Amino acid sequence: MSFLDLKNVTKIYPNGTKAVHETSLSVDEGEFMVFVGPSGCGKSTLLRMVAGLEDITEGDINLDGKLMNEVDPSERDVAMVFQNYALYPHMNVYNNLAYGLKNRGIDKETIEQKVNDAAKLLQISDYLQRKPSMLSGGQRQRVAMGRAIVRNPKIFLFDEPLSNLDAKLRIQMRLEIKKLQQKVGVTSIFVTHDQVEAMTLADRLAVINNGIIEQLGTPIEIYDNPKSLFVAGFIGSPQMNFLDGSLKNKTLSVEGFEIKDINSDHEGEVTLGIRPEHLSQTENGLINLKVDLVEQLGSDNLVYGQLKDKKDFCYRCPGNQTIEKSSNLSLNIDNNKYYIFDKSTGKRVN
Repeated sequence: MSFLDLKNVTKIYPNGTKAVHETSLSVDEGEFMVFVGPSGCGKSTLLRMVAGLEDITEGDINLDGKLMNEVDPSERDVAMVFQNYALYPHMNVYNNLAYGLKNRGIDKETIEQKVNDAAKLLQISDYLQRKPSMLSGGQRQRVAMGRAIVRNPKIFLFDEPLSNLDAKLRIQMRLEIKKLQQKVGVTSIFVTHDQVEAMTLADRLAVINNGIIEQLGTPIEIYDNPKSLFVAGFIGSPQMNFLDGSLKNKTLSVEGFEIKDINSDHEGEVTLGIRPEHLSQTENGLINLKVDLVEQLGSDNLVYGQLKDKKDFCYRCPGNQTIEKSSNLSLNIDNNKYYIFDKSTGKRVN
């Protein structure tokens, strides 16, 4: 048995809304698991069921070999970090960190040691006498994480903790959270709608859509081998290009070109997916792109344009390539790096 086991966990609200569908998932001890998906997909509900903040309609949650279904949240030995920090505004940082330990009846000397150790680890020792209102967003988030660390919990639960921070600080805190988790070694589950955040933090990630885990795997597994149209479109920045087509006798036909000898026996209406970074310029290529806009990012260029059928399309190329607006590019797909999905089910067929 893994450190955290979810077996057929389901959440149905009184109005009949099914927020989480028969979800089974195992998380190993020390693993950093990320739940990623769009707003309203059920990822936070699933996390809150692990914490005990939401009742389970059906299924079982086991933590470290113990059934958690009826265990009170305060007895689960989990620590949760929220996006709004959840700090006590009338207490200074020291007392915010110490509060949970005092409630447990921990002696003063041990509390002082734990608080100082956590403050040193998070580089907030200079702020222990300040109130939360005197701290920046990043400093408040460190205090929130410190409150979790001093408890020495079995598992950390992060509910979109970086969503209130500006872009630069989000990147910085993302790195700090990953380093901290590696140093402390505590099993962690992190919820986010940001796929870049998910890819950079996760040992494994679960891509969730409409209360269902569409795919579970390492970031590179999911990027390289998306199993559904939803996963393919959600993971990757910029988004994968999608073209309508049909598949018959191992030949894929889309507007303007064909690909023969497809490794699939599937036939019917399909969607072809091509990542912008899996294209290269060549003479007499499969794809002709009329350039509308070039975004110069330094190391890369993002080239946006249209195909013959006016379909929007994106091509990513090295930043040292000069591409003029209104030019026409001839592109090929690199090493057959394309994805084919059944149009009706969205499932991968090649």
